[in-house]
Amino acid sequence: MPKDARPVRHLISLDDLSDAELRHLVGRSAAFAAGTADAGRPLAGLVTGVYFAKTSTRTRTAFSAGTLRLGGSLIAYGPGDLQTNTGETSEDTGRVLSRMLDVLVARTAGDPREMRAWARQQRMAVINAMSAEEHPTQALTDLTTLYQHFGRLDGLRVLYLGEGNNTATALALALTRYPGVELELRTPPGYGLPTALAQRAARQAASCGAVLRESHTMAALPGDFDVVYTTRWQTTGTAKADPDWRAVFAPFQVRADLWADSPKAVFLHDLPAHRGEEVTAEVLDGPMSLAFEQAENKMHSAMAVLEWCRGAGED
Repeated sequence: MPKDARPVRHLISLDDLSDAELRHLVGRSAAFAAGTADAGRPLAGLVTGVYFAKTSTRTRTAFSAGTLRLGGSLIAYGPGDLQTNTGETSEDTGRVLSRMLDVLVARTAGDPREMRAWARQQRMAVINAMSAEEHPTQALTDLTTLYQHFGRLDGLRVLYLGEGNNTATALALALTRYPGVELELRTPPGYGLPTALAQRAARQAASCGAVLRESHTMAALPGDFDVVYTTRWQTTGTAKADPDWRAVFAPFQVRADLWADSPKAVFLHDLPAHRGEEVTAEVLDGPMSLAFEQAENKMHSAMAVLEWCRGAGED
């Protein structure tokens, strides 16, 4: 099978992106959202495989629709379709798929080393649509939504409430690259950011002039935030061992009274949402919520990532 001559890039972690590449992808996503991107059909003649071992509405639809809008074709795989289920190694699976596909978009909710194994070739781009520790394309969507609304990312003050899950990790790894950003995470005790990832984000913040703070209580919460963000309490593909975990999470619910000290803050949620659990309906469906614009931006960010991974759309 003849392969496209353009370079292949993988996006498995935000660490795979330089600062310039991160800014390019956010800017390009915003251009797609605004309808000002002259994209053409950079995926014409190329095939994207979409493999989701865990449920997905937004991310799967975003990459599927994005591929079609950029002129590509699709093959979809379900959780039981690959021979890794019968013992084939991840390395062999990647070698085989790379001889038939040009891009593989994968959600495993497991160890990202499986995706790294698939990426040990330079014929097929591999895109992480969520692993256990990081959700990089969600962070690109989040940054695109904030850039679209504020016209900047530098200097924003962001409050994140809830579990230190893969969305929170990606948000921390992305926002701490922007000077003047203050990211305040309030996570339930026992459910904070993974230590190694928190340390990576903290080092990055220190080198970029950003601030990262994490606390496991809602006491002494500062105000004047630009953004309030939460995610569902039951992260996709996971379960909590503690039967009383909901009582631990309850103080971290996003309610309208948070806006008393941050009256101009916008609200983000990566969806799906459970009204009455992590967020009240008053907030999610209220005038400060950008959650559904954020969901739409998943497609625009997917398009930016797809063309970048195939060496198109460069500034």
